[in-house]
Formats: sequence, structure tokens, C-alpha cells
Amino acid sequence: MASLSGNERPDLRDLLAFYAAAGVDDALEDEPIDRFAESAQRAAPVPAEASRAMPGDAGRAAAEAGRNDRAAPPRPTMAAAVPDEAQAAAARELATKAASLDELKQIMDAFEGCNLKATAKSLVFADGNPDADLMLIGEAPGRDEDLEGLPFVGRSGQLLDRILAAIGLDRRSAYLANVIPWRPPGNRTPTPHETEICRPFIERQIALSRPKVIVSLGGPSANLLTGSPDGILRLRGTWKSHTTADGTVIPVMPTLHPAYLLRNPAHKKLAWRDFLEVKAKLRELGSL
Repeated sequence: MASLSGNERPDLRDLLAFYAAAGVDDALEDEPIDRFAESAQRAAPVPAEASRAMPGDAGRAAAEAGRNDRAAPPRPTMAAAVPDEAQAAAARELATKAASLDELKQIMDAFEGCNLKATAKSLVFADGNPDADLMLIGEAPGRDEDLEGLPFVGRSGQLLDRILAAIGLDRRSAYLANVIPWRPPGNRTPTPHETEICRPFIERQIALSRPKVIVSLGGPSANLLTGSPDGILRLRGTWKSHTTADGTVIPVMPTLHPAYLLRNPAHKKLAWRDFLEVKAKLRELGSL
């Protein structure tokens, strides 16, 4: 948004564009609320005359509140955790304690070490069948996923459902998750620190669900799971592998994310080839 000077008012379209870029996508009230006025009103002491006019205990309580407000400093607000190695280490320690997927979900729901949680509405943990032989892993939730608390909903989820149906599967025969379980504001790309904080959780989720085959949807998911720095167009279509903490090696097929396919429909044929490879691998392993 262009810089403003003097009494110049911002153009409404610029202002809305700024809010959208900052991740503001829902109006909570019909009218704006002046939080500064509310704060000033709460901090203002009750005049002695007003407190004497109140009956009995109410007057004494109001007068006492006024004295406390004058004497006590304002309470600090809780700030979002700064993403750093300390938070990543805490995530690693907590993730190893999870003995089941339910325990892992509870740990993640209580975890305060990722700043993305402060702006997200929901923990987007997983969908589908955790006992399935196929696990599909994307990067991070979008707006629809954040609202519903489930991965791969909305238009991209519908496309993924059609792709699964084309190889004889559905959400009851696959397990769906994301590398990042909280939506980044404005759907921005997660930072490397945010990704490292969330890495132990998805790695533990894989270890606990024990899939026979993984499909990584999009470049960030493929990079994290396989360790390759290459872009998704170079990675896709070639089998890679992911090794769990206990040494189990799981074949990984990197492919294009459904959201990318919606923007680039000509590349659907590439994803189709990849999923035919996945179908053949599952059949080879006796899972189809």
C-alpha cells in the first residue's frame, strides 16, 4: 500500500488489499471496535464521589479497583513464540513422548512454541484412515482447511478426491496430513524456522501411522521428507525415500499439489502419471 502523508485517506481497495495480505479474512463484528477507548475506560479510576454514591459493597469494590489500577502496572500481553532452535528442540522432545496419534494430536494442540498457532483458527491434524497403507502429505493448511480443521478441503481437496478415485482409492483408504499443522497468515510460505519447529510432529505422525507409501504433494513437502533441495518439477515422477527414526525406509512419490494443478491444469497429466506409479507400487506391495 502506498505511503500516506498529512490527512490523506487510504483508498478502500488499497486498505482491503493490505488486510488480505496480512491474513485478515473474516469480519468478527458488523462495526469496528475502538480497543484504545475500551482500554482507557477500564484503566480510568472511579471518582470518590461516584464510589460513595454506590450502595454498600459495590462502592467499596469500585473504590478499591480504582486504587489498584493507579498502583499496579498494566499486565503484559502474551506474545507469540519467536521461532528459533529452542522451540524446535522443545518440539522434538515432545514429539518423541507421543505413543499414539491421539497423544500426538493432544501434544500439538497444547504446544505454544510455534508462532503460527497464534493466528490460526484450528489445528489441522489429519483426515482419512490412519491405518491406511498410503499417506499423502502437503505443505500447510489454507483458509478452508483452517476453518474446518481438516486437510485438503475446498476446491483442491475435491480435485484430490477425484485423483484418488481414479486409482481406486478414497479418504477411507488413505491418510492425509500436512507438514505444517497451522495456517500461515495470508497463506504465506512458512519460514525455515517454522518448518523446523513443525518437522518433529509430522515425522512422528509418519512413524506412528506406519504407511507403506507416501505421496508428497508440492515442493516443500517433498524437500522436507526426502532431504532433496530440488524443485518439484525436477523431483516429481521419481521414487525417493523417507527414513523414520527407527530406521524404517518408506518409498516417497513427489508430485504436484492439487492447488498448483488448479492454477496450471495443463500439468494434470504429469500428476496423473505420478499417481499411476503410486497405484502400481501399492499393487506391488499387496495394498490394492
